[in-house]
Amino acid sequence: MKFIVEKEIFEKIPSACFGVVMAKGIDNSRMYPEIDSLLDESIRTAAQRFEGKKIKEEPDILPYREAFRALDINPNKYLCSIEALFTRIAKGKGMPHINPVVDLGNAVSLKYTLPMGAHDLGGSSDDMHIRPAQPEDTFLPFGSEAEETPDAGEVVYAVGHQVRTRRWTWRQSEHGKITSASQDIFFPIDGFADFNGDKVLAAREELETLLKQIFHCETVSGLVDAQHMEMEL
Repeated sequence: MKFIVEKEIFEKIPSACFGVVMAKGIDNSRMYPEIDSLLDESIRTAAQRFEGKKIKEEPDILPYREAFRALDINPNKYLCSIEALFTRIAKGKGMPHINPVVDLGNAVSLKYTLPMGAHDLGGSSDDMHIRPAQPEDTFLPFGSEAEETPDAGEVVYAVGHQVRTRRWTWRQSEHGKITSASQDIFFPIDGFADFNGDKVLAAREELETLLKQIFHCETVSGLVDAQHMEMEL
């Protein structure tokens, strides 16, 4: 199985880069108090940092809004996942604890101000792509039984014709959702080589270290960019 970013993405966002961690053999059915502590600390720090501020005007958020525009996505209508998280926290709404894997990803995402996904790849042998949407693609929103058809050319994360995330980093699917039974999990970390590439690498390293320490799982990590557009998972 590979993670592949199609060249059309780099034609529109030449500096895009994607830190990758693939974890295998996770036990997500247990409680991990250390993850609860990490997430709570990240939420407290984020709340203090962004209290009273307009998240969409923050320097760490602006490049994602500009990239959305480059991908023909309206950043006012569809928020990048990291902007959505900080907006919620800045409004005093906090963040729920969901399950250990999701909570750990959110803790690292908040700490480094980076969009980070988590996808259950168990049972799939198809490659994970970031690419323009295709006519056969379908997307099942969280909590829904009705599938959607992405817009023509919309940038998506997809496994086969099953769209895992719409509008690049906007919203993930019911397919690939992390549950207590999830064991083999793909974490992409989205950034820009010329802006926050150092943070992408630091977040990747910390996430991989924590996964090994807490879950005692196997991991594979890497970086996909315009010079290296795919990697083995």
